[in-house]
Amino acid sequence: MQMSKNLAALIIAVTLSLSGAMACTNFLISKGATTDGSTMITYSADSHVLYGELYFRPSADYPEGSLLDVYEWDTGKYLGKIRQARHTYSVVGNMNEHQVSIGETTYGGKEELVDTTGIVDYGSLIYITLQRAKTAREAIRIMGELVAEYGYYSSGESFSISDPNEVWILEMIGKGSPQIITDKKGKKKTVHSKGAVWVAMRIPDGYISGHANQARITTFPLNDPENCIYAPDVISFAREKKYFSGEDKDFSFSDTYAPVEFGGARFCEARVWAGFNKVGSGMGKYVEYAKGHDLKNRMPLWIKPDKKLSVQDVMDMMRDYYQGTEMDMTKDIGAGPYQSIVRWRPMTWKVDGESYFNERAISTQQTGFSFVAQSRGWLPDPIGGILWFGVDDTYSTVYVPMYCGITAVPETYAVGNGRMMEFSDNAAFWVFNQVSNLAYTRYKDMIVDIKKVQSALENKFVMYTPVVDKAAGELYKTNPDKARQFLTEYSSNQGNSTVVRWKELYRDLFTKFLDGNVKVKDGDNQNPIVKFPGYDESYYRMVIEKTGDKFKQPAGSGGH
Repeated sequence: MQMSKNLAALIIAVTLSLSGAMACTNFLISKGATTDGSTMITYSADSHVLYGELYFRPSADYPEGSLLDVYEWDTGKYLGKIRQARHTYSVVGNMNEHQVSIGETTYGGKEELVDTTGIVDYGSLIYITLQRAKTAREAIRIMGELVAEYGYYSSGESFSISDPNEVWILEMIGKGSPQIITDKKGKKKTVHSKGAVWVAMRIPDGYISGHANQARITTFPLNDPENCIYAPDVISFAREKKYFSGEDKDFSFSDTYAPVEFGGARFCEARVWAGFNKVGSGMGKYVEYAKGHDLKNRMPLWIKPDKKLSVQDVMDMMRDYYQGTEMDMTKDIGAGPYQSIVRWRPMTWKVDGESYFNERAISTQQTGFSFVAQSRGWLPDPIGGILWFGVDDTYSTVYVPMYCGITAVPETYAVGNGRMMEFSDNAAFWVFNQVSNLAYTRYKDMIVDIKKVQSALENKFVMYTPVVDKAAGELYKTNPDKARQFLTEYSSNQGNSTVVRWKELYRDLFTKFLDGNVKVKDGDNQNPIVKFPGYDESYYRMVIEKTGDKFKQPAGSGGH
């Protein structure tokens, strides 16, 4: 079936918008939806230019009147100054010392609403808020106040915000840059609606939600502050801009500020659908929506999973390439002879004037870092919060526990140990990329060995967690600083030892799969046993279909 020209243009436009921003995936898990009563959010920071490292910001005190320089997270561009808080909280990655965590995905929305004069971009908004908020609700208030006072520099964003008790999704978009207009008397004046419009909704207890580069909040309750908070002008601004003219109760944030179209469904909502489909039944009714064919049948903002989820279940939600569905990336011709789950960019291409595309899955090669943030309210904050942190492709990463009370991060994950264009053989990002990029050459065979080591490490970390919690808890009763020191040493040791193990894995894989065959040791013999597994029969049949008898051997001839 051929695509229309409008559809092809739309695909290209959406793809270009995603390539220029973080194309990320988040899931949000409420207390009642987890096996242990913790809350969780996930985040994969997917960008071809983002270096995967673990940020650390210690707590600090500042004199009255101090100012903070704000730099755009994506580019490092200086945006301006804002007032510094008198006291800031320590932040490990995207979780602070009070177990508050924030993630994001960029959906873009209406281009004319980007404010190029704003001082706070979405990345700075996350990390500044984490340094100032003790709860998710407080984080929402601070985010709203920051963009109202200083202006919002970025395009439309969805944020995941969690604390030990609540999980919220917040969707935000700016109000546009200053406009010069001429009045009836010919005088020019500048008109500027500084700030942003936004809506935040609490995920009901027992439910999960998700977002992946497409705005998902549609209609929302107008008088339920326990479960929904929003900017006072979120509807009136839409009326002012002629985006909306109906009754307030019918106002839909997504349909007004970022309507879902083919690309938003197939490349973005499909990832949310895939995560939901892993843990909840009944998602089959939304498959045509996920494929971009039935945009009126939108998925719900949240679903109730079939069973309560463990932290490893949530990790598994982040390891998806549509396996077991009709969009399974190992099943189409792009997977090649070794059933690859990655597709090199660009995501769209043209042949004979027609446009085509590859699937965009949660697991993707350009991930800088990802995490599962777990907040546990029954433990003291420094012990209760764990940022399960990994770098590179979510399918082959290892989520290492970083307790939110630590005072330093592992050397192998630390900022400054390598950069995107500076290789470091002791940096987790580069070591994990060595393994994954080697595996991409013979995926279905190498991934088996990778998953064995990945599972062994993560199972060990999960098994150790109650023991570490107990030991840290005993220390915390009498000496909180000693408890933090203990957790710092534990987290650092696990991170650094994981990188050592991954280096060993790279050496093992390189040796075993050298030159396209498979070698295994043969006891004490000098030479290994060498196997030549070749390609799948389906691939050989494809070769025959394309070449006919070109490579057919004469009857009775041998081969080498």
